[in-house]
Amino acid sequence: MHPNRSPVTLSTLVAALSAMHLGAQTPLPRPAIALTHANVVDVVGGGITRNATVVLRDGRIASIGTAAPPADAQVIDLRGKYLVPGLIDAHTHLDNLAAAKRALETGVTTVRSASVGSFKDVALRDLVRGGYVIGPDVLAAGIFVTPDIGDAALADSGLGPLMNGVRTPDQLRALVRANLRHGVDVIKTRGTERAGTPTTDPRQQVYTEAELRVIVEEAATRGVPVEAHAHGDEGAYAAVAAGVRSIEHGTYLSDSTLRLMKAKGTWLVPTFSTLYDLLEPGGDYDDPTTHLRAMHMIPRAKRTIQQAHAMGIRMATGADVSYTPQSVNRISHEVMRFVEIGFTPLEALRAATADGAELLGIGARTGRVAAGYDADVIVVEENPLENPITLQDVLLVVSKGRVGLNRLTFGRP
Repeated sequence: MHPNRSPVTLSTLVAALSAMHLGAQTPLPRPAIALTHANVVDVVGGGITRNATVVLRDGRIASIGTAAPPADAQVIDLRGKYLVPGLIDAHTHLDNLAAAKRALETGVTTVRSASVGSFKDVALRDLVRGGYVIGPDVLAAGIFVTPDIGDAALADSGLGPLMNGVRTPDQLRALVRANLRHGVDVIKTRGTERAGTPTTDPRQQVYTEAELRVIVEEAATRGVPVEAHAHGDEGAYAAVAAGVRSIEHGTYLSDSTLRLMKAKGTWLVPTFSTLYDLLEPGGDYDDPTTHLRAMHMIPRAKRTIQQAHAMGIRMATGADVSYTPQSVNRISHEVMRFVEIGFTPLEALRAATADGAELLGIGARTGRVAAGYDADVIVVEENPLENPITLQDVLLVVSKGRVGLNRLTFGRP
């Protein structure tokens, strides 16, 4: 091997072959669409624009008004149903096409990866943005920056030296750089252990503030933010002090950590519904130890979220699932849980749309139904500001101007 030549990784080779293949293909069609007789929900101000015609063209919302549909547009009559921005899942582990389809069909048009075992989230992002797949837009995280990367080392031959641990500053930088080389949008790391495995204590700190600061600073060389898994308070405080963009979960946060989050503008993604998955049979978690753990975590997380809400800490929704056939959590459930613990329906819906987009750094182009924004919209039967449960029954999903689901014929006339 030439001493100045970078090694060719398997993922690089696959990406190159995929690009060659896709170069000969044509993206899926994206005709102009006119959504007529729509009740458009303003997730920022809470108003409803009634009986509107919303024109989608070239992946954007071209106009919202009362004019007749353009002659070249495919007309979809909503018959007074409610048009809402596509939902945002700011914490997901989906890594395959079937999972992306399941997410989309629940109304999720944008996801932020919370790490996968390789760089499948990067590839999925590029397939969706290239128009070869109808699915949620993906902000990819690649490989989890954690002390033991396990089989994730198979994703890049350059990760071999990290098989024995990712602890030193050089090791931490090497893993972050590997993710950056693959074009990730966000880095995922951890402040504490997991809640969903019976042999770990979610309060136990994993990385120190100094270690987390190395990760944050290395990611910042490419302008990439960091999200930090943290249930326990010490690990969460260290992550906030180190400069992460968001705390994921945050079950046991203290007042001092919440105050620091407020001062630094750190976001909270509670993934509250996941704790109910630990508690209830079925789903992604079904173990007696995690069941018992959830019984004390749920009230503690509820208190944390309510305190954060009262302090004005910004929050976004995350389902924390891989959207497998067994997964039962959905963003619609997170919206309902937020309402149950004291959010207004508007606040909860905003966390799943406009606020989620702001967390992801894409609030200028998605998260609202407004002219010039991406054509990421869903249709539901009732007004979600009055009856949030309607989000569980999505009738139409449009992602970047392409229809991914249309069940309008089954809705009430």
